[in-house]
Amino acid sequence: MKALAKTRPGPGLELIDIPVPSPGPNEVLIKVRSTGICGTDLHIANWDGWAQKTVTTPKVIGHEFCGEIVELGSSVENLSVGQFVSGEGHYVCGRCRACLAGKRHLCRNTRGIGYHVDGAFCEYFAMPAGNVWVHPEGMDPDVAAIFDPFGNAVHAALQFPALAEDVLVTGAGPIGIMAALVAKFQGARNVVITDMSDERLALADSLGLTSTVNVSREDIADTYARHDMHEGFDIGLEMSGSGAALRSMIDNMTHGGRIALLGTPTQELTVDFSTIIFNMLTIQGVTGRQIFETWYAMSTLVRSGLDVSGVITDRLPATEFAEAFAIAGNGRSGKVILNWE
Repeated sequence: MKALAKTRPGPGLELIDIPVPSPGPNEVLIKVRSTGICGTDLHIANWDGWAQKTVTTPKVIGHEFCGEIVELGSSVENLSVGQFVSGEGHYVCGRCRACLAGKRHLCRNTRGIGYHVDGAFCEYFAMPAGNVWVHPEGMDPDVAAIFDPFGNAVHAALQFPALAEDVLVTGAGPIGIMAALVAKFQGARNVVITDMSDERLALADSLGLTSTVNVSREDIADTYARHDMHEGFDIGLEMSGSGAALRSMIDNMTHGGRIALLGTPTQELTVDFSTIIFNMLTIQGVTGRQIFETWYAMSTLVRSGLDVSGVITDRLPATEFAEAFAIAGNGRSGKVILNWE
């Protein structure tokens, strides 16, 4: 079968032939239909410092996927051949304090598919049955392929109740846009999303997020008057990993405001802790998804009418992975989907 892999240290990826895996007793074999390109995959393709420290080669990459179960391991129950699925890409130990307390997203021994272990950018993928998520009837396959990053957005956006609140989202990448859509769907009064890319802000606007700010030309505080705001934002969702964005968010929060941090910085940041302390701001780090509570929330949001399909801007066959990765890394696109069928 074909698989997209990092075969050796250094920039680049290769589409290679490897054997179809056989599922172990507690695994299922999935025929992969579509996959989404994540920032993590770009780090691996570019072989940056994070990738050099994290990934051993050879490694099949990728963790955003959907497909159909085609084979069950001998001990697998409650799953069936033919079910349309995605999967939780974090393999947890099951025995640490967090796992035993039912907080598997906090497992200190987590291994991630596509960087610690072989991933899902391939025609067939074997996964532990306990990590499989079965989609409800009628789920859009492209949306199913991006349930992993959609889960990041939902996990961040549901940290704090947004009903009637003013929400600031910094970073209009695909996850930032999806988080803003979730905040709006929750009933936020105003949702303002910022970026430095006109293309990504235009995408946000086309999806109904009309309060956009290009921070290279406009100050966030200049939006207060047109949104009937007087004291700053109640909730902040920092999705960019930018130190400047975080500092600006802190400066624009109301006293007692709450901030969820999902964007991952590439270097150490400095922030004004005096403002955090004296304005009594709450700052909550967010990683991954709650297993599987966030997955239930995602499915329920979609079935209740939340449409995130518009965040997908490009769909290419897996054989055109080089072009797909170039688009995903240009800082202007939405989600990019690879088709493996």
